[in-house]
Amino acid sequence: MKTIVIAGGTDGIGKALAATRLEGGDTVVVIGRNEVKGKAFLDAAEQLGARDRAYFLPADLGLLAENERVLASLRARFPVIDTLVFCARFYRSERTETAEGLEENFALFYLSRYLFGHGLADALEGAEQPVVVNVAGPGAGLGVVRWDDLQLRRGYHGGAALGQGGKLNDLLGVSFAERHGDRGIRYVLIHPGVTSTSFAGEYDAGTLGQIAAMQAQAKPVSAALPPILAAIDGPPAQALSAFVEGTRISVERSGFDRGAARRLEEATEQLLRDRRGAPRGAAPEAAPGIDLS
Repeated sequence: MKTIVIAGGTDGIGKALAATRLEGGDTVVVIGRNEVKGKAFLDAAEQLGARDRAYFLPADLGLLAENERVLASLRARFPVIDTLVFCARFYRSERTETAEGLEENFALFYLSRYLFGHGLADALEGAEQPVVVNVAGPGAGLGVVRWDDLQLRRGYHGGAALGQGGKLNDLLGVSFAERHGDRGIRYVLIHPGVTSTSFAGEYDAGTLGQIAAMQAQAKPVSAALPPILAAIDGPPAQALSAFVEGTRISVERSGFDRGAARRLEEATEQLLRDRRGAPRGAAPEAAPGIDLS
């Protein structure tokens, strides 16, 4: 049996995945903001007779401090983690900054996944078939990335913010595979297609209409699970792979450019050093032309 950590495991695809793996006998840890939904997960586990294998960690993963707190807890409690799944995201029609001053999409959809992947790499390495499953949306071109304005201070649009976040996760997958691939950890990027979830977010009236139309055509959550389950139970042999609605796509295309991935990683590391108060000379400077502040 596996130990599976699901960031964003109290709703939508993450919730369905958590229930499926718990019923299958795995130990499942879900992380989310909503404590009521977290309690519902634990209550369901109790009814299943699996309460000893179910964990809920309440956290706002848009905050760096919360990420570090949860990571410390996970490392202390679970020395070996088989699978790490990223599902958490939150649509915002209006640009919003976290209490730490970071744009919400950048912080939750990208930066949290960066911290969790690298922060749990040692625990993953101890597993027999370690895998990180990043449910994001691989395949777009690099043109969606605003390298000079990654936190979208100018001309913000909620859809563009999620589109850029998906591409940042593509590049995260590339850099993670370069850093940890030789440790046996597999990184799988998955776009499940438009799925009938709660579409968590804060929407303006126009976007709400679009969401209603999408929900009418969306696949059920159960139909989004098979590619994720396949990645968990039989990770691809390659350090990095990507799937769109179950079909594998090449990670050798320009959208997965290694130079762009290194550029983003350097800038991200510089941002984290600045936030933690480390001297700038402690590591390489951020790549030129990238504004993460």
